Amino acid sequence: MRPLFRYLRPNRVQLIPVVLASALEMCFNAQIPMSVKLIIDRALLGHNAHMAIIILGALVASTVVVSATSMGRDYLYAKVVSGIVFSLRQRMFEHLQDLSMDFFARNEVGDTMSRFSNDVAALENGLAAGVSWGLQPLMDLLLSAVLVFTLEWRLATLGILLCPVCVLGPRIFARRANEASVAKQEEESRIMSSLQETLMAPALVRAFNLQSSIIEKFREKNRLLLSAGIRLGFMTALMERSASFGTLVLQAVVMAISGYLAFRGAITIGTFAAFQALFVSLSYSFMYLAQYTPNLINASGGMIRIEEILRQQPKVSDAPQAAATSLAPPVEMRDVTFSYTGKAPNLDGVNLRIERGASVAFVGPSGCGKSTVLNLLLRFYDPDSGAILYNGADIRGATQASLRAQTAVVLQESFLFNTTVHENIALGRPDATDEEIADAARAAEIHELIMALPDGYNTMAGERGSRFSVGQRQRIAIARAVLKNPALLLLDEATSALDAVSETAINATLEKIARGRTTVSITHRLGSVVNMDCVYVLNRGRLMEKGPHRELLGAGALYAELWRKQAGLSIGAGNEKATVDAAWLAELPVMKGVHHETLAELAQWFSTEAIPEGRAIVQEGDRGNCFYILVRGSAEVTRQEGGKAGRTVRLAKLHDGDYFGEMALLSDEPRNATVRTLTACVCLSLMRDLFNRLLSREPELKEHFRIAAEARLAQAAQA
Repeated sequence: MRPLFRYLRPNRVQLIPVVLASALEMCFNAQIPMSVKLIIDRALLGHNAHMAIIILGALVASTVVVSATSMGRDYLYAKVVSGIVFSLRQRMFEHLQDLSMDFFARNEVGDTMSRFSNDVAALENGLAAGVSWGLQPLMDLLLSAVLVFTLEWRLATLGILLCPVCVLGPRIFARRANEASVAKQEEESRIMSSLQETLMAPALVRAFNLQSSIIEKFREKNRLLLSAGIRLGFMTALMERSASFGTLVLQAVVMAISGYLAFRGAITIGTFAAFQALFVSLSYSFMYLAQYTPNLINASGGMIRIEEILRQQPKVSDAPQAAATSLAPPVEMRDVTFSYTGKAPNLDGVNLRIERGASVAFVGPSGCGKSTVLNLLLRFYDPDSGAILYNGADIRGATQASLRAQTAVVLQESFLFNTTVHENIALGRPDATDEEIADAARAAEIHELIMALPDGYNTMAGERGSRFSVGQRQRIAIARAVLKNPALLLLDEATSALDAVSETAINATLEKIARGRTTVSITHRLGSVVNMDCVYVLNRGRLMEKGPHRELLGAGALYAELWRKQAGLSIGAGNEKATVDAAWLAELPVMKGVHHETLAELAQWFSTEAIPEGRAIVQEGDRGNCFYILVRGSAEVTRQEGGKAGRTVRLAKLHDGDYFGEMALLSDEPRNATVRTLTACVCLSLMRDLFNRLLSREPELKEHFRIAAEARLAQAAQA
């Protein structure tokens, strides 16, 4: 009981009736064997019917009273246990809301969910059995020990000295059982993570016939859980069996000795019967306590994992003197350096100032630090050095709640809760009136569509907003942001998941609602930053350039290079037809030196492919026969380490204008990585068979392409 006592301690007042009722039941349990002694020795052997009636009447009355009080005790204790579990679950949930973003980056959702389900359930089971399998047997054991000494102290001494036999086995196996319990709960959390991941992508699994592969991976994890379950079950059985065996041996020894004493007349027949009943109760109390030990062990394993979460401390917290203050632009970053891992900096000595009412954008290659800027402006993380100031005040001097009350963000993936549209928009300001919510929806140009729905604003959004298209979800998210009327509006790749038509419409909406507001846009799509007041260009965490679009384009540096990378690619309405021009192809390292006429012809051979979110464009290990240009969307490059059951490592993230698979134009070597879409993507693809037509006409180009492609491969390997 000791490991669970700290959870029961705050409820000690409510537990007083529980303990008293258990004490009453303890007395009743002792009353029965003592009544047997009196009936045998005085009523039966003494032929005293009156005494027999009194004893039996007392037993009946005690049975009624104890049954009633025990029922009341069980209700009170169930109420206490349920309250403890409720409070613990609530405390865990609230603690999760206080944790910084790094916790969620480091921990799988399935593992955290397992702590709320399996681990809390193990703790609840341990607490629920605490009275019937812990407290009551312990009290019975103590009173029985006292009574056997009053009946025959010599025999009681022998029995008590032999009682440790009952707990010897459980003590031997307890540590191993505890380790087995923790191991089983960890395997259960891995199963939960795997199940959750699979349930989130049923279309992907079926579209690529991944059932066999996923089933095999699940079978391997399930096999590990099976082994852990067998080990825990065996250790638990050993504990219980060893306790039962010791109890039976002890009872046999005591029965033999007490029987001998009764036969010799050293004790009465009634004493013999009462002693046996009391000692059986005593030994069974030992056994119940031993059998309760596995529950304690499971509860202990759950407690360890629960407290791992509760011990987590947020890396970002309000300072003791923090106040709810007004944090208005201008926004400054003064010599800000930050690293997620403590190794290579994600931002390195960044200095900038965003004026009140300005619209600015942060752009740069993948991994340059754009999203890190947003994370710091929202204070999801604090800089390792330097400071972020709103209107001259360090944001660490204000409460996080006051900061986020004055900012609003539209994310790349606009998450909608499975509740009404009205409530999803009202998240921006819960006290908003219906008219204010409708005005925000009008500003986001989604009001008419909502009103056309059968239930209007009371329409359920569905899980993750599945009732609406990507563009519609984004407009609802924009309405949510508008409703807050923020001093600072943050846009994190707000249109990267949209097709060309939806992107144009959303950009027009964003431009309207941004007027008069300080707006910060994080984007890789440079077409959306042309009219921004200032564009900040980052590379490897450092601020390389800043200024308006025309100025940066004229400078001919990194921004101009990024612009050229996207400018030569175009896409028609509905993503039906994408094109690449010869000038864009000429910038590719593998195409350097190829005649313009040849490249212009080659550009006509590309085919347009629209690829849904979550699909593999190329799969590691497959034979390569196609070169790809990513025209629109985002994708990730991953590699499997340690075979099929190994971990997946992300190598890079691709955006508009990136390309991959050029070696496939020259050979059919297996792909050395998987490229999977993160959003719906539009690609241009060139098959090797078509490319070989060009090489058959101009064979001197084959060696040129081979050298260029191998050089890029070597460069990528060094990076």
